[in-house]
Amino acid sequence: MRAGMAALAITLAGCATPPPPGAGDWLSGRLSLRVDAAAATPARQLNSAFELRGDSERGELRLNSPLGTVLAAAYWAPGQARLVTPEGERSYADLEALSREALGEALPLRALPAWLRGQPWAGSASQRNDRGFEQLGWQVGLERFDEGWVELTRAAPPAVLLRARLERPA
Repeated sequence: MRAGMAALAITLAGCATPPPPGAGDWLSGRLSLRVDAAAATPARQLNSAFELRGDSERGELRLNSPLGTVLAAAYWAPGQARLVTPEGERSYADLEALSREALGEALPLRALPAWLRGQPWAGSASQRNDRGFEQLGWQVGLERFDEGWVELTRAAPPAVLLRARLERPA
């Protein structure tokens, strides 16, 4: 179960190649993820501190315990995604394969760095609305973005809710 939660935790991104210079500063904060039950898959939930840098092409995501221990780390670059947990390391062809293996379904992890910065991902069309914008079948809620909150929801089964509270530099 613990290995499954660590894998679930990291599905919020996927290779050993570091982000290019200028690919963005670290984003950090806390997140909660809930994936509703579907067919033979039980509901899953995760709460973790996180650190994220990079973009849709290259990056790194770390999920940490409340004591600062790294629960899982993902690294990604074109055509590669790597997940490192205390149980070991696994490589995947891409972020979609990483999330499918860890969650049983593919999530739009390439869009996550842009979404947490309050922007639509450049790789797909988006539509603005009064809550923020919709993209890839997800509602990106930015109503409290000035306070550091981003809420990502997908209604299609299984429903998914990801809330992130970003730390702001002083």
